[in-house]
Amino acid sequence: MEFGWIIAPLVGGLQIGGASAITLAANGRIAGTSGILAGTMRPTDDRGDRVAFLVGLLAVGAVAPFVMPSAFEGGVDRSYPALILAGLLVGFGTQLGNGCTSGHGVCGLSRGSPRSMVATGTFMLTGGIAAFVVGHLLGGAL
Repeated sequence: MEFGWIIAPLVGGLQIGGASAITLAANGRIAGTSGILAGTMRPTDDRGDRVAFLVGLLAVGAVAPFVMPSAFEGGVDRSYPALILAGLLVGFGTQLGNGCTSGHGVCGLSRGSPRSMVATGTFMLTGGIAAFVVGHLLGGAL
């Protein structure tokens, strides 16, 4: 029996969880990416740490296709305007939900936060609805 399909997601999940735990232990804060990004826009004592965190995310994203090119073979079948709109809607939802999937979904759920449970459920429900509407009702035309 082949188990290769589970290894990459399992390793990725362990890395995300481990990085979140290290961030909490080292800084006493959750690794909420939207909050970290927002903190770089205003003067804070830990601005350098926030920038380093974000630069690390970008660096891994830039290097990953060269380390494991097969993971990036699928491509994206949406137009640039649709991708820009999706990004803006995610940003709006992040502000509306007072946090993002890393803060609520990874860190909040692991701490048993009721607020994060509601937020993550809302993320998942609205994401599912959006995927259904675009994929089935609009025929994937965006």
